[in-house]
Amino acid sequence: MKHTQFIAAIVAVAGLAGATAALAQSGPGHHGPKVSFEELDADGNGAVSPEEMTAHRAARFAQVDANGDGKLSIEEMQAEGARRAAQRAARMMERFDSDGDGALSQDELPDHSKRGDMFSRMDKDGNGAVSKEEFDQARMNRGGMHHGGKGGKNCGQKQGMGQN
Repeated sequence: MKHTQFIAAIVAVAGLAGATAALAQSGPGHHGPKVSFEELDADGNGAVSPEEMTAHRAARFAQVDANGDGKLSIEEMQAEGARRAAQRAARMMERFDSDGDGALSQDELPDHSKRGDMFSRMDKDGNGAVSKEEFDQARMNRGGMHHGGKGGKNCGQKQGMGQN
């Protein structure tokens, strides 16, 4: 049961990210679908023109615009997000399910400790506790300017960190 809930949570989070990524396919700071050079170079001349980039983006938009009305509804974005989330979850399962049981245990999940201890990074003064100021600073860095947001006092809410 815990495994099912864990996978469902991964799919839900990835789905939310995928829905917005469907809109952000090209452009600075966006993490849309990975596209090969050959896909972009539609005429095969060894160079990608602005027109080819625009055409590729329009084709991706049309793919998500299931009813062809030239607009993306919430349902269309959710469907695209769910499709992409399912792909990501399948790749994650394939990559990390070392015992092949079709579920991921905590031991099979990637070890993020290599990136450094989050608590230590937040505890700027090294006193063994995180103050409200340190917490707010970490939140701003995580959800604000670092991730393309505007930063500031309420940036965490804008980036899905919400209020308690």
